[in-house]
Amino acid sequence: MRVLVVTAVRAEADAVSGGLGAAADAATERRLPGGYVLTSHPGADVLVAGVGSAAAASGTATALACAEVSSAPYGLVVSAGIGGGFQPLAPVGSLVVADAIVAADLGAETPEGFLPVDELGFGRTVHHPPPDLTARIAGLLGAVHAPVLTVSTVTGSAARTAELAARHPRAAAEAMEGFGVAEAAAAYGVPVAEIRAVSNAVGPRDRPAWRIGQALEALRGACRQLSPVFEESP
Repeated sequence: MRVLVVTAVRAEADAVSGGLGAAADAATERRLPGGYVLTSHPGADVLVAGVGSAAAASGTATALACAEVSSAPYGLVVSAGIGGGFQPLAPVGSLVVADAIVAADLGAETPEGFLPVDELGFGRTVHHPPPDLTARIAGLLGAVHAPVLTVSTVTGSAARTAELAARHPRAAAEAMEGFGVAEAAAAYGVPVAEIRAVSNAVGPRDRPAWRIGQALEALRGACRQLSPVFEESP
């Protein structure tokens, strides 16, 4: 199947591309409308869409639209990158494969607490990736298979951590792009998955304790293992 892997930043895209294992001269780049650069490998196309859900949705939709116009649609979209892990479920350096992609802060604050946008009668806050596919990916990677939260602001306090954990007790990770990628994929009827390599613990902000290099290496290793899956026929 033809796979689109969407990352937020170039370092994540480089890790994904390195994991796919193609020689540099086997990869090709082309510029999409909006200035997005799409790097094509034998196993997948890799897109840097930008940070945050809105940027992720815009970049993903652009790539999907271009694929439709060229009569070469994608069979799977993967949001991939680093993120924070909820402890002790997802320690630093581990991998998380989403069984649900949740917009954790899309809604309204009330005196009684947070109300997600779907409870307000507008839209949705959860996408469910194909369960058989994500279970298989998680099994191949030895990854945690659990919800990944999409947030607009990275969690940096114990109070916010406790609030998110109370509302989403099964959540294993948080990042900033998955829900935007999933919204765009849903608009085009394409299945979506999300893979996160954990660079830091969700909790009080401790930037020196982040292990971004370790997480990027874990992401590279995950894509190396998944390259045969990406190359499979539908």
